[in-house]
Amino acid sequence: MMKNKPIALVLLALLIFIRNTSGSSQDDQGQLQVGFYAKTCPDAEAIIHEVVRRAVVADPRNAAILLRLHFHDCFVEGCDGSILINNDLDGELKAAGNAGVAGFDIIEDAKARLESACAAVVSCADIVALAARDAVSLSNGPFYQAPTGRRDGRISKMSLAADLPDVDDSIEVLKSKFTQKGLSHKDLVLLSGGAHTIGVTACFFLQNRLYNFASTGGSDPAIHPLFLPKLKAKCPLNGDVNVRIALDRTSQFIFDDQILYNIRGGFAVIASDARLNDDDDTRQVLDSYLRGSKRSNKTRPSFKEDFTAAMVNMGKIDVKTGSKGEIRRVCSAVNGIQSKTSL
Repeated sequence: MMKNKPIALVLLALLIFIRNTSGSSQDDQGQLQVGFYAKTCPDAEAIIHEVVRRAVVADPRNAAILLRLHFHDCFVEGCDGSILINNDLDGELKAAGNAGVAGFDIIEDAKARLESACAAVVSCADIVALAARDAVSLSNGPFYQAPTGRRDGRISKMSLAADLPDVDDSIEVLKSKFTQKGLSHKDLVLLSGGAHTIGVTACFFLQNRLYNFASTGGSDPAIHPLFLPKLKAKCPLNGDVNVRIALDRTSQFIFDDQILYNIRGGFAVIASDARLNDDDDTRQVLDSYLRGSKRSNKTRPSFKEDFTAAMVNMGKIDVKTGSKGEIRRVCSAVNGIQSKTSL
């Protein structure tokens, strides 16, 4: 018995070590949780909410800007804040698909306040996710519990953003790009519709749709004939491509389901929204939320509730947790490298 005692003690110590480290291993497996900062930075979400509130009050367009920023961050290297890195030479933000993405000053404002309250605790990736959540809520949209615990990536390359969803993609390509990220065709409809119920786009993104659709030299036949001349008047051929136009022509600052009716009726502004009407799967999802559909009010799903579920799904794409990544001290630069914005 005495000979076996040292072995037993070693095994017991090993079991204790495994038990004590198994709790942290959940983070290494990519687990997020609601209220991640409840103990380490209890005011984190309130601080972010106040920064976003002030930004949206100052300019209601900031709500859509922050929502779009979260989408573009998650679709390249996962939701890791890599789009925020200021890399003038080869940064992710330089990719064509990220043209017009903004909101970085709002994120940096929130980060600076968080660093004062609890330094090196809250990731920039989580700030982006929570800012998008608050932006939706402040636009008459749903408030939802957003899981947090992401860490920040250290890589930002233009080449990694080459396959972002594009306004001129076919529905087959759009579905494929979402599937590659673990998102369903239902998520595609909800995230496209939800993101585009608020905000504006630039005439730059309508050029092909209005004047060279599918390389034909004509306009997208999906555009309602009464709507086409209005779009062309706002975005004339060889006109200023920087002119802004509302994505939802009736309620551009209010989160609602009107965008779905626009898409179904031929009043979508950008081509990728219109393409949701081209496919049986995505069209069925659209129809399920429309009043006057075969579903009664009691059986029709809630667009707002399903949108929040899709946002949570998107927010889990390739997250970095545990020992992966870092907590940046400044969102525009990885730790140890001075941000170009501060030079």
